[in-house]
Amino acid sequence: MTKTIGVLTGGGDVPGLNPAIKALSMGAMEMGYRVVGIRRGWGGLLNYNLDEPSTHDYYIRPLTRDSVRTIDRTGGTFLHTSRTNPQKVSPGATPDFLKNSSWGKPVPDSNLTDYTDYVMKVIEHLGIDVLCPIGGDDTLSFGVRLHREGIPVVALPKTMDNDVFGTDYCIGFSTAVTRSVEFITNMRTSVGSHERIGIVELFGRNSGETSLISAYLSYVDRAVISEVPFDVHRLANYLVEDKRNNPSNYAIMTISEGGIMEGGEVIETGEADAYGHRKLGGVGEMLAEQIKQITGQNIMYQQLGYLMRSGAPDSLDRMVAMSFGNLAIQLIRRNETGKMCALHGGKYTTVPVEMVLAGKKRVDVTSYYDIEHYRPKIRDFMGVPMFLS
Repeated sequence: MTKTIGVLTGGGDVPGLNPAIKALSMGAMEMGYRVVGIRRGWGGLLNYNLDEPSTHDYYIRPLTRDSVRTIDRTGGTFLHTSRTNPQKVSPGATPDFLKNSSWGKPVPDSNLTDYTDYVMKVIEHLGIDVLCPIGGDDTLSFGVRLHREGIPVVALPKTMDNDVFGTDYCIGFSTAVTRSVEFITNMRTSVGSHERIGIVELFGRNSGETSLISAYLSYVDRAVISEVPFDVHRLANYLVEDKRNNPSNYAIMTISEGGIMEGGEVIETGEADAYGHRKLGGVGEMLAEQIKQITGQNIMYQQLGYLMRSGAPDSLDRMVAMSFGNLAIQLIRRNETGKMCALHGGKYTTVPVEMVLAGKKRVDVTSYYDIEHYRPKIRDFMGVPMFLS
């Protein structure tokens, strides 16, 4: 009997998603499996109306050799994405056909509703034998829920923050760092021309790895990471000193969007999403204003934001994405579900999908960071992972 594989992408887009989808699809077809793509992540299954055929072709599309042939040449995800969490759906995000239906279960102490049973019914209706979600810890957390409910799942980790627990590397991280180093290096021309202090804010909610590694590779003067609250006066003094010691009379630093000033809080705006996260961003701008007040120096602030994860993947992300996609199909062929593809010590492997919920992956501050001087500092390179994670 031919297996049907369902694949979806959830959360933020990253370069490498399309190569993963292509490798998984092509590998599945070589095995004689049928592959269907689910549009808009978990939202595709939630909004698929069993009684409305117009939603069927919109949210579900068969993946063929022709449909995936060229997708690896671009970034993003051609299946599109969302931050839908079917086990915690707000009234405003509930499809009309599910409102007041018997499918929903109230989530205690909230106004949210759990529609997991409906999603499972859609999976059954579609004849999906194995589900392959590609996402970060938020997206994959619902994959864990489905696995516990008896749905065969093989997960692929992706996030530019590189913070999915259970793997050394996630699809999207290398390209995000590559983009960041390129922009930081280019920005030196303007910061240096105007003899200013440059502050570059990078994505990184709870893990400061993008700030740490980008700072390390681009030789910036200082780096603030999410894991270590910073003293703005001490940081300001360092930057003034760095500027003075630079023959070109400028200084430059990176900061994670999740950076926290000592005694302060993470800067968040807007309403919480389906996973309880509000939008981050602006800590670099706040820091720029504070440093200008303290030092009188002119500041050049740049928030890289989505540019970090835009465009086609670099070679490393292509390599990992394609390898994860092929590994996923090999697991399916061996009926090894309930697993997540992973990299450990530079080698491809798997871990139980529940590992996603087993902890939080953060920068090893003791090994890789100088808390006193706000700089990357690798105590001993012998035996450390390639990406210092």
